[in-house]
Amino acid sequence: MDEYTRSMRTITQEEQGILLAVARETIAAKLEGRSPQYPQSQEGSPAESALTQPCGAFVTLHIGKQLRGCIGRMNASVPLEKTIRAMAVEAAFGDPRFPPLTKDELPQCRLEISVLSPLEQCTQPRSVQVGVHGLYLIHRGCAGVLLPQVPLEQGWDLDTYLEYLCIKAGLPPHSYEAPGAQLYTFTAMVFGEQA
Repeated sequence: MDEYTRSMRTITQEEQGILLAVARETIAAKLEGRSPQYPQSQEGSPAESALTQPCGAFVTLHIGKQLRGCIGRMNASVPLEKTIRAMAVEAAFGDPRFPPLTKDELPQCRLEISVLSPLEQCTQPRSVQVGVHGLYLIHRGCAGVLLPQVPLEQGWDLDTYLEYLCIKAGLPPHSYEAPGAQLYTFTAMVFGEQA
């Protein structure tokens, strides 16, 4: 068992609930123009808590089955709880695909968090496992990322998944095979609020 797998197992149900509550409270406080009142901060967490470990993460907002915002960091140098706070604000108010979230929309939103493993370079795109691996592509100054749950939600096979990664990066099809392209895989621990 590698170090990452051990650390992922420390994200308990209670810590998942704390992170989801932190994300929602961060958004609510910004909408209401007040200071957030968090259920627990990382300062009060034990040193071995997942909340205190630096880790990449994404926060995703859905209204019904529709995406309403999704922003994250592939890696981070700050504790996971702080990353979630920052990404919750970005997903709600900074995703360029959507207008900023409104107060009326928040009660309809379901929040989901994806905590990422470290990136691993992928030299064999055919080895990517749909539904297990997320993908990150960097090429010619462009970058795109798709979380591991996306191809399952969309019903994509591997070829479609790889092509949509190129589209997401603003690159032509099959760019992941181009000389100089850097393709990475990662896994994610995904948890969310109940619908």
